[in-house]
Amino acid sequence: MNRFEPLNAAPPVTLYHDGHCPFCQQEVAWLAKHRQRQHIALVDIQASDFNAQEHGQDFAAMMGQLHLRDSQGAWYIGMDASRALYAVLGYRRLVRFSCLPGVRGLMNAGYRFFARRRIRLGQWWEKLT
Repeated sequence: MNRFEPLNAAPPVTLYHDGHCPFCQQEVAWLAKHRQRQHIALVDIQASDFNAQEHGQDFAAMMGQLHLRDSQGAWYIGMDASRALYAVLGYRRLVRFSCLPGVRGLMNAGYRFFARRRIRLGQWWEKLT
């Protein structure tokens, strides 16, 4: 995938998120109020009626990283899903910056670190607040 590919995400997009994750819950609440909300469909992969295979995906993989699908059927996974989401929301300059060499690698590594620990970090965060 071209490093700037997330800028090409075609709205509307569908964001597949973990509804049990405290950080995901906060992000989804923010997205629900966003001025560009009409460009995003939110799907909780922890919902009892969700079936990852119906979307051609593996549930464990979807639990491991954020997934986003655009209106053209393109999938964006991990940090690229966040980039595609923010591009659709209108934060294209920020996304372009996050795609630069060096910055891209650091952000991708930071995302992978966070994604693996998000549940534990979320539980810790909830105790603090």
